[in-house]
Amino acid sequence: MVKNLLHLVYGCIILAACNASSRNVVRSFNRNTITDTFTVTAAIDSSSHDFDTMTIAGKTAASLLDLPVTQDGAIILSPGFYEADFKSYCLQPGTPDPSSRDAYGQQVLNTYHRDIVETALRQSLIKTDLDQRNIQLLLWSIVSGSSFDRLSPEVQQTAGQLLTRKQIFELRGGVTGMIKRMTNYIPNNSGDMAAIKGLFEKGANSYEAFEKIAVRHEPSIITDPNYRRDQWNWQPGGYFLRYYPASYKQLKVQVYVPANVTSAAAIAAGKYLLFDPVLLMAAPANSNAQHLGIGAPVIGILRKVIQVNTNGPKLPKPKTTAKSPKAIS
Repeated sequence: MVKNLLHLVYGCIILAACNASSRNVVRSFNRNTITDTFTVTAAIDSSSHDFDTMTIAGKTAASLLDLPVTQDGAIILSPGFYEADFKSYCLQPGTPDPSSRDAYGQQVLNTYHRDIVETALRQSLIKTDLDQRNIQLLLWSIVSGSSFDRLSPEVQQTAGQLLTRKQIFELRGGVTGMIKRMTNYIPNNSGDMAAIKGLFEKGANSYEAFEKIAVRHEPSIITDPNYRRDQWNWQPGGYFLRYYPASYKQLKVQVYVPANVTSAAAIAAGKYLLFDPVLLMAAPANSNAQHLGIGAPVIGILRKVIQVNTNGPKLPKPKTTAKSPKAIS
């Protein structure tokens, strides 16, 4: 009797293992802190951090740009599988350009003058006609701590379109800027950052000269070969996303929202599920490639805007933590 029972239990274990191996179940890795550590999130029944990729196998992703946005540019999600191409920006000069060798996860936006970088990226969602190169030059000047007054007239004009007068005053070394420079918010002026700053100080106006220093056209150093390029990243609120950079200038974002994550009733109650691309950097999960800030969609279209009370109830989104830029690796 006992022997037969043991055979039955053993058979059930084998059957369960075979059934699990027949599906491609993704366990998401999430870089949710300013560290180089990726942690496996725990799976739970009601809001699983895993999902079976067979649910979207063979399906064509709908356009993420068909979804409405908030007044701040965050995308209001609903169940489904979506994708869109976005303009992206180098926020860590001196690292390799992304390639098909690099798998990307995410990291909260964390740079020198993080608040100003965030404003520039967010306003770029609205000012889609601005030259991407001038925005990139502005961002390189900000993260390197360069003098605003040494920027070209074109880049200064771009800054005037994206930033507030107070922020420009700060970049010019105003009171707030001086206070920050006396704290731990000091830019990393070693190596490539110093070289970028030196070009601005010399009044260089060649984009290619800055790009040559900021973006290394060399193979990245792979540090974690087990992290897959198609890895999904679980998000607070219960949805998933992943990044496919084409270069430091452009990346594809794919989003999967399970059917049970949000509902019409939740939306009616003001509980929106939001994806705010500006608050996140696409960060290399397995290499030393570029950290990328995310801006406007590559294709500019008229989108439905829903006024959302940012102080009202809504599903959680990733927290931002302001730390010294030296924490970025």
